[in-house]
Amino acid sequence: MEVILLERVAKLGQMGDIVSVKPGFARNYLLLQGKALTASKENIAQFEVQKAQLEANNLETRKEAEALGEKLDGQKFVVIRAASDGGNLYGSVSPRDVATVATENGYTVERKQVIIPQPIKDLGLHEANVTLHPEVIVTVILNVARTPEEAEVQAAGKSIQELAAEEEAAAEFEISELFDDIGSAASDDEDGAPLETADEDED
Repeated sequence: MEVILLERVAKLGQMGDIVSVKPGFARNYLLLQGKALTASKENIAQFEVQKAQLEANNLETRKEAEALGEKLDGQKFVVIRAASDGGNLYGSVSPRDVATVATENGYTVERKQVIIPQPIKDLGLHEANVTLHPEVIVTVILNVARTPEEAEVQAAGKSIQELAAEEEAAAEFEISELFDDIGSAASDDEDGAPLETADEDED
């Protein structure tokens, strides 16, 4: 099925391009979202009449998106989630979660604008893309942690696994120090014990 694009569509084409797509994709996405028209003679002629206005509108919305993108790009958001000691999440972080936390921090982001390249199923720092405009895509950092304190540790560059290993090593060191203290105290007792001599027996 051939359609004419009313805006740039990633991996498909630019505004004004006539492209061939599967009928289902055209009906359920491109036509439904107002991103394209069927490439009939009437629609192509209509597009040519409206082209200047569409380009002007596109330029205006792109400028607005670029202004927001400059503020949003590279922002870090903390997402609190329950997870196992090994760092695996009970569930995953969804585009809706990203939109919610961005909005809570003063940025207007909708769920459908968020793309998570790889499923987020563990604690740590992860990237998500936000499509503010067909030509403006920015990246945000998600600091996924169990508590705000863990988020601070991760923000400083340490993973929860590294922190757990450090705490375990510190605990083991304390235990070994304790045993050393007990051992040295016992040897002190032995050193201080009076020695019986054969002379005392003779008396």
